[in-house]
Amino acid sequence: MEKMFEGTTINDMQLSNRSVRSATWEGMCDTDGRPTTKLASFYRDLAAGGAGLIITGYTFVRQDGKQMPGKMGIHTDAFGSEMRALTRAVHDEGGRICIQLVHAGGQTTAKTAGRRPLAPSAVKVEQFPEEPQAMSRQDIDEIVAAFGDAARRAKEHGFDAVQLHAAHGYLINQFLSPLTNQRKDDYGGSPEKRSRFLIEVYRSVRSAVGPAFPVIAKLNGSDNLDGGLDVRDAVQAAILLDREKIDAIEVSGGTSASGEKGPVRTKVDRPDREAYNLALAVEIKKAVRCPVMAVGGFRSPDVINKALAGDGIDYISMSRPFIREPGLIGRWKEGDRSPARCISCNGCFKPGIKEGGIYCVVEKKEQHRRT
Repeated sequence: MEKMFEGTTINDMQLSNRSVRSATWEGMCDTDGRPTTKLASFYRDLAAGGAGLIITGYTFVRQDGKQMPGKMGIHTDAFGSEMRALTRAVHDEGGRICIQLVHAGGQTTAKTAGRRPLAPSAVKVEQFPEEPQAMSRQDIDEIVAAFGDAARRAKEHGFDAVQLHAAHGYLINQFLSPLTNQRKDDYGGSPEKRSRFLIEVYRSVRSAVGPAFPVIAKLNGSDNLDGGLDVRDAVQAAILLDREKIDAIEVSGGTSASGEKGPVRTKVDRPDREAYNLALAVEIKKAVRCPVMAVGGFRSPDVINKALAGDGIDYISMSRPFIREPGLIGRWKEGDRSPARCISCNGCFKPGIKEGGIYCVVEKKEQHRRT
């Protein structure tokens, strides 16, 4: 795994290895989105365990873009001290932390958002809990500005990078997808027009943080939905981002309506079921100059090494393995190359709703048996 443990840089950010803890909703924030000391400790453990780059759980840029309970918010300046505690916890362990910026759009609800959800078009599709309101040009301009304001706060609070969540059926992805974007204006129609919102968000963020600060995008290689964004559309969006000098693209796939081909798949229990978005990431890598990260079911060093050394992917992102083993990268670096112990059961997310924070329920049961 020599490739995994190479030091790299993304813009002005130095990383100790090619592993990325992909964004994961943790459910560890107060009801208003204020991060807690529990979340800071969670990130500290990831940094101490060797993760090269930690990407936070999806963080809403406006109140009406919130989705899950316990979700972090960067829509206000009021959380500055708590945000700085997060970044300090990671930096004290020598780690790097990137905040993921999101607006959930039509994938939230009126109850959570405090208003009728906003989306590119007023369409009722399976991934939307209720029919949203089509966004006006003013809505678009205001949310674009909110992403920029959030990025400015992130830099001030000590984050090392920002990531735009343009995947998994959230607002930016809703503009990219012909299924959820049925607009007839300059934001709908061709892949280039459907990418306009994404590019405007990127420019707003870049203007707020400057040229040397890393800006990353998380992009679906495919929505895995009939009528949704496909790999050809994704490649076009990636090319446009690359031209704008995006610093890296993380490739994922699926939405909440994609069934067995959603973002968080189960039964990743043998090597041939791992790396389920790798082919999409390879297609995007062929089309861009910027670094590409691949996420989705990586568990085994051999599979990871092939993706890095054989397929030319620049970084490997993982989520659930780090919930069970925050020290996974350190274990591999020390020579224990057995696969990640995660069994892909998705049980880790239930405590996030019921107990105020995700954890591996399998690991907890085994610990109880050992004691």
